[in-house]
Amino acid sequence: MKDFYLQSKDEVLKEFKASPNGLSSGEAKERLAKYGENALVEGKKKTVFQVFLDQFKDLMVIILIIAALISAFTGDAESTIVIIAVLILNAVLGTVQHVKAEKSLESLKSLSSPSAKVLRDGQKVEIDSKKLVPGDILVLEAGDLVTADGRILDNFSLQVNESSLTGESTNIDKADIDFDQERPLGDRLNMVYSSSLVTYGRANILVTGTGMGTEIGKIAKLMNDTKEKKTPLQQSLDKFSSKLATAILLICSVVFGLQIWRGQPLMDALLFAVALAVAAIPEALSSIVTIVQAMGTQKMAKQHAIIKNLAAVESLGSVSVIASDKTGTLTQNKMTVQDIYIGGEVLQPNELSLDNQLHRYLLYDVVLNNDSRLQADGKGIGDPTEYALLEMYRQVPGIDMGDDQIALSEDDLRDFLDRQEEVPFDSDRKLMSTKHLIHTVPTIFTKGAVDVLLDRCVSYRIGDEIKPMTTEAKQQILDQNQAFSENGLRVLAFAYKESDEELNLDAENGLIFIGLISEMDPPRPESIAAVAQAKKAGIKTVMITGDHKVTAVAIAKKIGIFAEGDLAVTGLELDAMSDKELDDKIEKISVYARVSPENKIRIVDAWQRKGKIVSMTGDGVNDAPALKKADIGVAMGITGTEVSKDASSMILADDNFATIIKAVANGRTVYENIKNAVMYLLSGNLSAIITVLFASIAGLPVPFMAVQLLFINLVTDSLPALAIGMEPGANDILNRPPRDPKEGILNKQMVTRVAVQGALIAVSVIAAFLIGLKTSSAVACTMAFSTLTFARLFHGFNCRSEHSIFKIGFKNNWYSLAAAFVAGSLLLSLILFVPSLHSLFTVTPLVGGQVGMIALLAFLPTVVIQAVKVIREKK
Repeated sequence: MKDFYLQSKDEVLKEFKASPNGLSSGEAKERLAKYGENALVEGKKKTVFQVFLDQFKDLMVIILIIAALISAFTGDAESTIVIIAVLILNAVLGTVQHVKAEKSLESLKSLSSPSAKVLRDGQKVEIDSKKLVPGDILVLEAGDLVTADGRILDNFSLQVNESSLTGESTNIDKADIDFDQERPLGDRLNMVYSSSLVTYGRANILVTGTGMGTEIGKIAKLMNDTKEKKTPLQQSLDKFSSKLATAILLICSVVFGLQIWRGQPLMDALLFAVALAVAAIPEALSSIVTIVQAMGTQKMAKQHAIIKNLAAVESLGSVSVIASDKTGTLTQNKMTVQDIYIGGEVLQPNELSLDNQLHRYLLYDVVLNNDSRLQADGKGIGDPTEYALLEMYRQVPGIDMGDDQIALSEDDLRDFLDRQEEVPFDSDRKLMSTKHLIHTVPTIFTKGAVDVLLDRCVSYRIGDEIKPMTTEAKQQILDQNQAFSENGLRVLAFAYKESDEELNLDAENGLIFIGLISEMDPPRPESIAAVAQAKKAGIKTVMITGDHKVTAVAIAKKIGIFAEGDLAVTGLELDAMSDKELDDKIEKISVYARVSPENKIRIVDAWQRKGKIVSMTGDGVNDAPALKKADIGVAMGITGTEVSKDASSMILADDNFATIIKAVANGRTVYENIKNAVMYLLSGNLSAIITVLFASIAGLPVPFMAVQLLFINLVTDSLPALAIGMEPGANDILNRPPRDPKEGILNKQMVTRVAVQGALIAVSVIAAFLIGLKTSSAVACTMAFSTLTFARLFHGFNCRSEHSIFKIGFKNNWYSLAAAFVAGSLLLSLILFVPSLHSLFTVTPLVGGQVGMIALLAFLPTVVIQAVKVIREKK
């Protein structure tokens, strides 16, 4: 890798056969084919065969392999073959599930991949960062993630955070300078590196390295950080499974000893103990949780909520506070200019005239002091507030040339009056300035927040006359600003001065006030309904905005966030509060206006001290710390900076607040489905344990063969549990309060249900077993096996919801019927009624009355459970 920081700009441009105007589309295509995509090569992943072999490392599988070996030693070759065949089938299913879950996560990663702004064919365009090639001219602005290594060509106060490479958390001031000796990475001020964050200013960069050819690519070669962590829920369930397995093995040891003491042959006693272990361990638990979560994230992605990690799905169900940015999330993010205050009067955009010098200077400020642009299709690129100003400019009549009017496009104006110097906008200063040559006179144009800009104005202009800024004149401007703000309008102030001084922060003083432009971003119609729905769901919505308090409250009232008795505070008022004061007032504060990044972190922290799970939305660089601090950081997919997306755990592809509420509902549904699937698995397995223990204590024959329990676990664990995981969610899911995150999945209520339902199924199975014993132990075993299988298939309907089947219906989840119940019933019928399968599964032919008894006893637990639910619903 060459040291491009030691070369001059011209040398680097020559090296890459590039131009400051960028590559052509054809050149870019050729280079992409030559250099490959701008992506890191991930560490070597496990092959499908390795994943397949991993399926045999499970404790459950080891027990089954032991069972197969025991069967082989006892001369039961058929059972051995069946167990091995089913083990292989189970491993294949596990491998398919793993690959599917991995693909789901990969597709979600691709949805949230960063974009890059480059010059192609002389035009600034936005492309997928993977399509960047060496020689491209990369345009960086505050908030961007640097997606390739590059040499700085044009620098405008660029500051970059390179902590991901250097470990230094402070921002680095970049410079367009040449070096003549080697320097460490952190001191190469004329270079930027992939994975860095632009925190201030802007620059044009010549891309010198992409993909594995970057500095971060070197690190990627040394280490593989692609290993996925298990989610907290998975870890909790793994611990539970481990403890359960230990307990079961202890019980199995006791049962084995008891059988030997009663004089059972060693192999029979061992098979009995193995049967109990097979019956007890819910081997599908971990995979079911992963699959349900992965399917949940896919569903959310279709609804424009991109979940970056599975753990966020669990947290979503517990969200009790949403601190939402106003612009674009609660509102339409379609800023349009409303009224213009200039020359002491309020005008509409089409009433401005380029023939009027005062109007013309305002329009110069609007177009030239502006980093956004409008594409041919009218789509804006850049900040919505800025391209709304360009849309306003297009409404202004052209210059009067007698019979004709000449309309200058914003691009023409920018070509004629090109930018000489600039001080970019930043959220702390709340100003932006550019310098141009207007009629041979160096002129600085400034725009920004009204209160900040007015303090820097020493005069104002009426017509062609420039007057000193008096207290009365300033108050008149502030009164007009107040009138705009009370109507929920965002207001920008514009000023200028003629000066050839160097444009820096000190130059933004001694300005001449031109006028005010008010813009409105109307509330999204769906956000009003979503805020009301959030309130029903026990979620408090808080608005955080950079607007004035009056403007913010006006919008918040329209949306339904601000009600009678609520409080609105500014960032300065928040700074003046102690932590105790904030803790006392926070539940009444619904609007935060004019806030700083530190304010946002403090708001999140205060809610978290109250034990709340907080979701924070944001789109800017200054939002990133609060997004990381929040339990669920939500970045905007359309207007969001790469910094905010990188810091978040969820990205809204449509920048819509209503999507957050949908995601919360989905998060609650996913957790509910997992809980129901776990309840199904544990209650079903408990019924088998109770039956085996009953037979052991009563001195009865083994109620199940190992191969039968293997069939039960394969068919009646996986299929119905997956079907339960696909439930669309209860209609009243958002009418319930948020879930307590401290409460484990196995709470007292769930343990009680598992015990009661498991016992009910066990009673039916034991009854079938005892009835069969009147004929023979073979019939008893067959009836117990059939009743348990059929009862668990029925039990899948009970575990779909806490509501009765009559309330939730059958049609909303056809998987429960088709994939689980029908498929399971058909497989059981084949085993019972196809003679060639009898010896494989150690079953014996049954008569009609016995089959009818199995169906009745299997259905009885569901009748009892559904009856209890119906009675509870009628109360």
